Amino acid sequence: MDAAAQAGRRRPSEVRAEGLMRGACAALATASALLMGLDTQTETVLLIRKKATVKDVHALWVLTAAAGAAAGYHLLHLLRCLYLGRFAHNPCRNSRALAWAFFLLDKGCAYVTFAATVAAAQACLIALDGAQALQWNKVCNIFTRFCQQVAGSLVCGGLAAAGTAVLSALSARNLFRLYPSLSRPHPQRSSSTK
Repeated sequence: MDAAAQAGRRRPSEVRAEGLMRGACAALATASALLMGLDTQTETVLLIRKKATVKDVHALWVLTAAAGAAAGYHLLHLLRCLYLGRFAHNPCRNSRALAWAFFLLDKGCAYVTFAATVAAAQACLIALDGAQALQWNKVCNIFTRFCQQVAGSLVCGGLAAAGTAVLSALSARNLFRLYPSLSRPHPQRSSSTK
């Protein structure tokens, strides 16, 4: 086995750790999507029944969709990690193209999850504090349970985004270990200089 293949090979403990991290991110993203997507509350305001749902604020709906997509993505990768962990001899070779694809997908998932969570948090701050310049009232004074459930979803979404960022760093490490290091001499170059 040559040095490049040895450097690109992953230990079973690394695959197991990535699997645990992906499982945690999938669970957090699923919790975020379910807490947000199933959240409704009906209140009577000035003799009018009003129902608060996720679809009332587009940023919350986008977070629900992004968290659901991230949960599915992490679940697929978790299944891949379980497969690789089960077959330690690694039947599929480490290819640079596949490593680049995983790196870019992890990076994109991290960015989308983080952006959707921050946008939803910004919309929730307006609902919590109101906007006096625009004459928007505080909505969370009326729909308290709805806002508390949205806050829980935002916490889960933020933790899922942070975990996805860590997974993106692991993915970058797995990608760049497939390339030869510049700090150690390349075997062909050192023999040609003699």
